[in-house]
Amino acid sequence: MAATLVLILIPFYIQWKTTEGQYTPMKYGHVKPGYYKDGDIVIGGIVTISNLLISEPLSYTAFPTWIYKYVYYAENYFDYLAFVSAVEEINNSSELLPDITLGFHLYESYRNSFFAFGAAINIFTGMDIWVPNYRCKTSGTLAAIIEGLQSEESREMSNMFRMYHYPQISFTSRSLLMSDTFKFPFFYRTVPSELHLCAGIVRLLKHFDWTWVGIIAYDDESSLRMLQILREGIEQNGGCTAFIETLSRSNVMTLKKIHKIVMDMPSIKVIILCTNEENLFYLPLLVLNPGKIWITKTELNFLLKAIQKFNIMNTILSFAIVKKTIPSFTKFIQEVNFTLLPNDHHTKMWWTGLCDSQCPKNIKRSCSPDVKLLYVLPCNTNYVGMSISVYNAVYALAHALHEMLISGSRNNTTRTTEMWKLSDYLPWKLHHYLKNVHFKNNLYEEIFFNENRELNTDYNIINVACLPNGEQHREIVGSYNPYASQGQDFIINEKAIVWDSKFNQTLPQAKCSESCPPGFMKLTRKREPICCFDCIPCPQGEISNQSDMDNCMKCREDHWSNHKRDTCIPKLIIFLSYEEALGMALTTSSIFFSFINAIILGILIHYRDTPIVRANNRDISYILLISLMICFLCSLIFIGRPEPVTCILRQTTFGMIFSISLSSILAKTTTVVMAFHATKPGSKLRKWMGSRISYTIILSCSLFQFTLCLIWLFTAPPFPYHNMQSETGAIAIECNEGSMIAFYCVLGFLGFLAGISFITAFLSRNLPDSFNEAKYITFSMLVFCSVWLTFIPTYLSTRGKYMVAVEIFAIQASSAGLLGCIFMPKCCIILLRPDRNSRKYLTKKN
Repeated sequence: MAATLVLILIPFYIQWKTTEGQYTPMKYGHVKPGYYKDGDIVIGGIVTISNLLISEPLSYTAFPTWIYKYVYYAENYFDYLAFVSAVEEINNSSELLPDITLGFHLYESYRNSFFAFGAAINIFTGMDIWVPNYRCKTSGTLAAIIEGLQSEESREMSNMFRMYHYPQISFTSRSLLMSDTFKFPFFYRTVPSELHLCAGIVRLLKHFDWTWVGIIAYDDESSLRMLQILREGIEQNGGCTAFIETLSRSNVMTLKKIHKIVMDMPSIKVIILCTNEENLFYLPLLVLNPGKIWITKTELNFLLKAIQKFNIMNTILSFAIVKKTIPSFTKFIQEVNFTLLPNDHHTKMWWTGLCDSQCPKNIKRSCSPDVKLLYVLPCNTNYVGMSISVYNAVYALAHALHEMLISGSRNNTTRTTEMWKLSDYLPWKLHHYLKNVHFKNNLYEEIFFNENRELNTDYNIINVACLPNGEQHREIVGSYNPYASQGQDFIINEKAIVWDSKFNQTLPQAKCSESCPPGFMKLTRKREPICCFDCIPCPQGEISNQSDMDNCMKCREDHWSNHKRDTCIPKLIIFLSYEEALGMALTTSSIFFSFINAIILGILIHYRDTPIVRANNRDISYILLISLMICFLCSLIFIGRPEPVTCILRQTTFGMIFSISLSSILAKTTTVVMAFHATKPGSKLRKWMGSRISYTIILSCSLFQFTLCLIWLFTAPPFPYHNMQSETGAIAIECNEGSMIAFYCVLGFLGFLAGISFITAFLSRNLPDSFNEAKYITFSMLVFCSVWLTFIPTYLSTRGKYMVAVEIFAIQASSAGLLGCIFMPKCCIILLRPDRNSRKYLTKKN
């Protein structure tokens, strides 16, 4: 099939009479011949020094004419010279391939698949006439082909090389698809694939926190594969692609579409160019879209006149394979007689440009003053170091041949040079040695092919900035070595980067949305990429301690979020303490009422023999006053940090003391009723009169309450409890009652005593007596019941320390009601109206 295609194309010849940038009709003629050098073993070579942009034929006659544009790549001429120089060095070496001469057939591809195909056929046949499946035996044995084609052309040519089992070594193709050794078994390269380049670009974006980028790539299979890997890497690191635009090599109008996309999305500051085009291709994009950061996989080098004319306002960061200059190569450039090399008008301009006084000393040539040209290509040495890949390719092949020759001589010592020249199994046998080649080049670097049959190479990150004065700033600002240790693989010097003036020399931001500070979380917008989001504050009890967190983190149960929601702090411990105002007020009131209670008790003891004190059983009055005083003081147990002992004593002490108080009141009212009925003639209650019945009531009621408290303590006693839900952001330390049934049984018994006392006192309030306390007890029990009936709903509706404060208030209020209503009238008579404190007055009163 390949042979048929070549036969069809045999009649076509092209005439070379062109100048750079001019459009000239191109008629039939001879293709520029290749550069030959015979040898025992021949290396085929295909380089790209110029480009023919051919349009449609003007007419379809027997001899059609095309319109084309000729572009000369001066920097690629170094590859051509490096190929020749490396072969010359090997032939002059006494250690590498002794007694064997290397030759080469070196052709130009013109960056055109048609001419690249023709160059390959010429190499196979050994002639300039395209005759497939024929090899001219006047030249040496063809060992392999070293080529500098574009990725697509290199991939197309590999099918032909595989058909003839020739090793193919590329020094330019970085296609990801050609890393597949099964599909491309005879393909090698001295440059890395774009897989590591994708990782380097992602590391650069991650370093500068650029998460909103655009990507421009070709629509060929290799570029689409790189685009996919690049996109996945960006998304895995939290970034997004604002747009992905693929260019068709045949449709230049796509540039207008890209320009429109960039203009419609001003938030896009970073654009990745995944293309391998000459610098003129990028110029419209850079001119029309100022104030952008362009990341390229090739080093851009604009002409100074283009920079000054268009005033390019951009920052360019390019990934370029590390350049390494070989001293022997620069010496070759200085000393070689270039007139012996194939040359044309542009090549002469290139050599003449090396005579310029501004050329570096290591490459500057001494030229004849008679050489004069209208135009001289400038001495641009930026690309001298890139020819290391050509050097490594030629030397890798030479070392593989050397190992094969040594191995063959061990097996058959009679094999001669002539036999090598005529050997026709050389190409496929060479693969074994080429895969395992391992040597040190002229720079003492370890050279070997990895599992993907490519060299391990690192990258430089080059900053290309166009300054306002028209000059071009070019500096290495970082590096990426995928084979280095962690922390040393990616290095960037931010201070060395010259940002475009639109960025005011500050680090540009490339984000769809501004970062969410700590204390906020991202909320992705509907139907938009994940990089476009809104920032919402974290809920209470949750924090985000980093920027751009997707979700807030809940604090531990004993911690709470601070005001900024960026850290968890221990929850505030709250309980009713003596130091706070509420605790101090309750403590003061408790001591105050206890003091009043003690004074009243003292008054009654002092006036114990007076009629008003002796009326209604003064001993029970003493018991009631003492129990009330203890009631006031027991409220102090409720204040302070709850401890196991205080939790047990709180409710049990309160229940016991109040049961004594209420049972004493019940005894008082019962005594009044019994005294009235005992005075009636023939009453059987006379024998029950006295203090015995009162003490029995007090003792029995107290024992019953004591039994309830014991059951409570032995089954489910109260204990300290850290309540983390009652108050927001705080831990309320409170006493858990243990058994709520026991707690309400104790309160219920107190309510029962209060109710019986109230009913008894109410029914006996109008009984005639010397000093009837029943009406005062009735009022006091009314106050008591009102307080505790109000207490229950209030207690259940409060939390934390306020629940304790409500209970203390109920204790003190009810105790104060009993104290005031029962004993204040007696004290007023004793102290203020002593005339009424006499038996005569009391008898008269009745």
